[in-house]
Amino acid sequence: MKVGKKYADSVKLYEHAKQYDVNEAVKLVLETAKAKFDETIELHVRLGVDPRQADQQVRGVLVLPNGTGKTKRVLVIAKGEKADQALAAGADFVGAEEMVQKIQRENWFDFDVVVTTPDMMGVVGRIGRILGPKGLMPNPKAGTVTPDVARAVREVKAGKVEYRLDKTAIIHCPIGKKSFGEEKITQNLTALMDAIIKAKPAAAKGQYLKSITLSSTMGPGVKVNYAKI
Repeated sequence: MKVGKKYADSVKLYEHAKQYDVNEAVKLVLETAKAKFDETIELHVRLGVDPRQADQQVRGVLVLPNGTGKTKRVLVIAKGEKADQALAAGADFVGAEEMVQKIQRENWFDFDVVVTTPDMMGVVGRIGRILGPKGLMPNPKAGTVTPDVARAVREVKAGKVEYRLDKTAIIHCPIGKKSFGEEKITQNLTALMDAIIKAKPAAAKGQYLKSITLSSTMGPGVKVNYAKI
């Protein structure tokens, strides 16, 4: 496989098969992030669970201590007082049926997160087939279906992330930007790993943490020594 010169140079900075302690892994990932833009730092965690089993799902939300470095655009589908509260909390777009129709008719997707109140789920459900494949469908477990829309908006703006298993039992989650530096990335990584460990299903047997890899948008993956986490 042909790779770019910057990627090839980055690979030379570390041992591919070695597992590094958290602080060392973070330092290496930042050193190997050589793109001209502010690369996103991501954590990839492979778990010893079966994602096909309902009692072995790992999913949750977390407000990272230092945010994600990305300001998310929030659409709130609510009415009356709840709509007013969402606007006051900093929502980018607020509305009810007219927003659903805008998405349906205009294929409008100038937002990153959808928050709604429980009473509006019937309306939002009309576009479930549109929002679902894009990962935008509100969900109570993600805190995006809630009567407290103001709090949900503030948490998203503060850097809330959702972590969940994919079909291969891996969690992929952004934990900041290269510009954050070692300390903030380490704090975010530690907070996310604490949440994932606490979310271990009772039905999970054997080794829970199989592998942990840290990477930047354009850089190589650095293995983290999970035995010390």
